[in-house]
Amino acid sequence: MFENLTEKLQRTFKNLRGQGKLSEEHIDTALGEIREALLEGDVNVGVADDLLAAIRAKALGSEVMLQLSPDQQVLKIVRDELTTLLGKHAKPLFASRPPSVWMIVGLQGSGKTTTTGKLSKWLTQNGHRPIVVSTDVYRPAAREQLAQVAKAVGTTLWPGAGTDKPLEIVRGAIREAKLSASDVIVVDTAGRLHIDDELMNELGMLKKELQPSEILFVADSMTGQDAVRSAGEFHKRLGLTGVVLTKLDGDARGGAALSIGKVTGAPVKFVGLGEKYDALEAFYPERIVSRILGMGDILSLIERAEQTVDRKMAAELERKMRHNEFSLEDFRDQLKQIRKMGPLEQIMDMLPKMGPLANMPRDAHVDEKKLKQVEAIINSMTNEERGDHNVIDGKRRKRIARGSGTTVQDVNQVIKQYMQMRTMIKQYGTMAARGKLRGLGGKLSGMS
Repeated sequence: MFENLTEKLQRTFKNLRGQGKLSEEHIDTALGEIREALLEGDVNVGVADDLLAAIRAKALGSEVMLQLSPDQQVLKIVRDELTTLLGKHAKPLFASRPPSVWMIVGLQGSGKTTTTGKLSKWLTQNGHRPIVVSTDVYRPAAREQLAQVAKAVGTTLWPGAGTDKPLEIVRGAIREAKLSASDVIVVDTAGRLHIDDELMNELGMLKKELQPSEILFVADSMTGQDAVRSAGEFHKRLGLTGVVLTKLDGDARGGAALSIGKVTGAPVKFVGLGEKYDALEAFYPERIVSRILGMGDILSLIERAEQTVDRKMAAELERKMRHNEFSLEDFRDQLKQIRKMGPLEQIMDMLPKMGPLANMPRDAHVDEKKLKQVEAIINSMTNEERGDHNVIDGKRRKRIARGSGTTVQDVNQVIKQYMQMRTMIKQYGTMAARGKLRGLGGKLSGMS
């Protein structure tokens, strides 16, 4: 989502490269370009101007490090100021005595119900025992929708049957949580198409009754500064403890992510990165800043790999790499492992866009169906063929194509990609794990 902002900022740093000394003229030119990039990225005007003023003060001040080149100086200052703007990582809050209550608030259509399911899954993965409940008694089938979400993520639901009064529903949920030893109650509240007194009064009553540890505002990042303004109004009336930004995997310009914490005073705590229920991550400002500046997000990539990669399989792959035994079967298995980590575009977005990886294709669309097609082609091979690609002659290629529902050209392309991967692994040896991902991004980026 920060792609345009990243490209413009990198162009600014590139223009400074080769300058002998950072002058006031260089700084003013760079700041103008950065301001343009921020505003085009839908960053709040006041936030952008405050950020630029801080960058200028440091760039002209004594904090400039003489051993750094002009582009490095500006990059370092921008990184530091963006990190300060976004604040420190805000940890989720829990009551000293369970159950803790998390109220999920926001306008209608912002994704509160889906986010409730995602948060309950995140809580479960982090050792908690959540229960979810909906107090939306106005929108048709709202509670039924949450029931379906709860079933999909395997979370306990308090249906609140027999009453349409929000206070009675949450009281029942609290009793159920205590009886079932659930330590977090996630409350999906009602929303409106706009902010009104009726909605806020009801949420105020729920807050007074529940004494929640968290009041999380769900903001659709696709709506940009509208989401920021809505969050500000909710914060004034309820006192938000945090924000959940949804649809950060979309083509939003990113301004909401950079502006919302500064404008509302409530930190971003979680971000939604896809439609699946496990596509929710804690918000780490320094990691977002690294991605904006083209430095990648290796820590998040490692965490995602640790959650999905089979350790035994990884150890066996490392052994095969050392002994140059990487087969087509291994190629297929690595595709499966990488697909478990999420869409390849997201993985490539976490890689640095500078240094050795600067020339990787960034705008290529990767068709996930093509990855499945690669697996189908390899699955149509015999064990002998997967173990030794040299035995695959023209006749065998026709048979493999028929068996996988593809063409001989598709089979040829898969074998070519495999051979390129094998050559790269042989070249990089024990460093192949990093090279594999880089190379795979380049080889498969054309599968559109």
